[in-house]
Amino acid sequence: MPARKSSASVSLYQIKITLLELRPPIWRRVQVRSDITLGDLHEIIQTAMGWTNSHLHVFLIQGEEYGEPAPEYDWEVKNERKMKLNRVVAGEKFKFRYTYDMGDSWEHELLIEKILPAADLPRHSVCVTGKRACPPEDCGGTWGYTELVETLSDPNHPEHESMREWVGGAFNPEAFELIEVNEALQQLG
Repeated sequence: MPARKSSASVSLYQIKITLLELRPPIWRRVQVRSDITLGDLHEIIQTAMGWTNSHLHVFLIQGEEYGEPAPEYDWEVKNERKMKLNRVVAGEKFKFRYTYDMGDSWEHELLIEKILPAADLPRHSVCVTGKRACPPEDCGGTWGYTELVETLSDPNHPEHESMREWVGGAFNPEAFELIEVNEALQQLG
């Protein structure tokens, strides 16, 4: 059963977000207030990872699904805007899932690495570190991304130029820009 904390008990969660099924891994380490909603966490994940928030998403936490209810799609999930993170996190080393884009099925594991005291609370969420670039939207999930990287790394591949054009020019799968991520997180508030 998740720990229930009062709203007065605010702390700082250090969360490692890892995009699953890709090697080498793509991940981010963020620090967020414990009293944010899961909806706020969704926006932080989108920003830190580099996604564009163009698709449906869902959190899976101890058998419960949280997201943006969408009755027009028969999408029955608990409202993420009504659930605070500290209401579902049981403590350090707690893990849960976040899926983005139900077609490509980008599965993320979120690990609560540390719970830090309230004295360390930043004014906004921050990304501490990370590795590798986020895959481009709509590239076909892990299989499509792997194929895209292989195609772009081989200038003699018959699809090389069309894939370069599709991604908008150069794409470096090893790139990660911490300063840019934190500037974007600061814009979230």
